[in-house]
Amino acid sequence: MTFSSLIKAFWRSVKTALPSAAKICLWMIEVTAAVSFVIFLLKYFGVLEWLSVYLETLFKHLGLPGAASLAWVSGYFVNCYSAIAAGVTMGLDVREMTILAVMALCAHNMPVEVTIQKKTGTSAVLVIVLRTAVSILMGFLLNLVLPDWGSAAQTEAAAVASADPFWTQFVAWLVGMLKLALKMTCIIFALTILQQILKDSGAIKPISRFLAPLMKVFGIPVKCAFFWLVANVIGLAYGGAAMMQEAQSGRLSRRDIDLVNLHVGISHSNLEDLILFSLAGGVWWVILFSRWIMSTIIVWTARGVYALKERKN
Repeated sequence: MTFSSLIKAFWRSVKTALPSAAKICLWMIEVTAAVSFVIFLLKYFGVLEWLSVYLETLFKHLGLPGAASLAWVSGYFVNCYSAIAAGVTMGLDVREMTILAVMALCAHNMPVEVTIQKKTGTSAVLVIVLRTAVSILMGFLLNLVLPDWGSAAQTEAAAVASADPFWTQFVAWLVGMLKLALKMTCIIFALTILQQILKDSGAIKPISRFLAPLMKVFGIPVKCAFFWLVANVIGLAYGGAAMMQEAQSGRLSRRDIDLVNLHVGISHSNLEDLILFSLAGGVWWVILFSRWIMSTIIVWTARGVYALKERKN
């Protein structure tokens, strides 16, 4: 293939991908902005702090100080950045930061991510119940098995609520939202174009074949490999566009989508967020492999349930 033909093929893929990318990008930004603004109001009026008070007793049984419930609640409704910031501010040690990291990565940015997973075809109720329950269960189990690794190299600081007036905080939120929208636009367009290029060039099949052994261990259909890869490298929020495109391609059945969503719901964002939690003091291999093990157990359990239903029918 000549260079000019490669360029033509590239622009053909770009033109094909642009309308879909624009549509999905607009939807993603609308959802993210709406959810983000609601969370901003909840934080401003102290609702998240109020909610964390009622979780303090539970968190003492998860190997975390009661105040860490605020970090989890913040991550649950917002994102991992807020959970990390809160955890570092509280001066959590290695063991505590590892437990918080696993819990937060199992269930974070839930309003946006649940919406995305629902858009791909999986029940929102199932996603919410499963991810929330597994997040708490993982905290309980890790508290039973993790040794005391000693304190992290962090300085403890008191968490101080912002006393800035509403409009100052609103402007800060708006600037942050605009930056996020720009970042999302770049990532969504780049991913959608890349996906179209891979599809047009037939490269998705080799990628799937390369990941096939891992997919078989996880219990995920091999044809869902690209879906799984996007979620693990980029995450559900930024990778949502590519995942919705893949789910709507017609290549995947409802069961295929549910199985991969069960896995990536518990274990995704295994690049940037994993690195950030590790830098904050968490043990990376515990954060990664504990979620892979749990998500694999869940997927194989689901496959067993499907098999029993088929036998009954």
